[in-house]
Amino acid sequence: MQPTYTHRIARQQDLAAIVDIYNSTVASRQVTADTEPVTLASRQVWFDDHVPDRRPLWVAEQDGVIIGWLSFSNFYGRPAYSGTAELSIYIHESARGQGLGRYFLERAIAMAPAVAVHTLLGFVFGHNTPSLKLFEAFGFERWADMPRVATLDGIERDLVILGKRVA
Repeated sequence: MQPTYTHRIARQQDLAAIVDIYNSTVASRQVTADTEPVTLASRQVWFDDHVPDRRPLWVAEQDGVIIGWLSFSNFYGRPAYSGTAELSIYIHESARGQGLGRYFLERAIAMAPAVAVHTLLGFVFGHNTPSLKLFEAFGFERWADMPRVATLDGIERDLVILGKRVA
């Protein structure tokens, strides 16, 4: 049976769960370029930058527990790029591989025009095969391959930028 999820706009009281989920991915070296856990205080400005009508930040819940989040973030920080957003998806260990990433991407693609976004981007490490496959399953194309731009534990890693026009 497929799990049932709901999502909503994140609230300030959700920030601790958002940070915990994010920090749970740091050690894997698969998902984030952060090499040490982040703090609540260090993520507050990022959280505040996510306004529901332009750059939403969603949390997904299952049985009242936050199990993942998705953010629409600014790309490159210049006005001419306001119609482009980077998507980030982070999922609690207990919910990985159960369809939450698909749930989020499907809804983000549908929501993009309502938040004045015509182009979605995903920044994914080249060795993160599950995330690459997820984005590609939704029609995202490889728009850039950036070889060895990140160094994690002494290993140089590639970054793939995936893109999709949605409007």
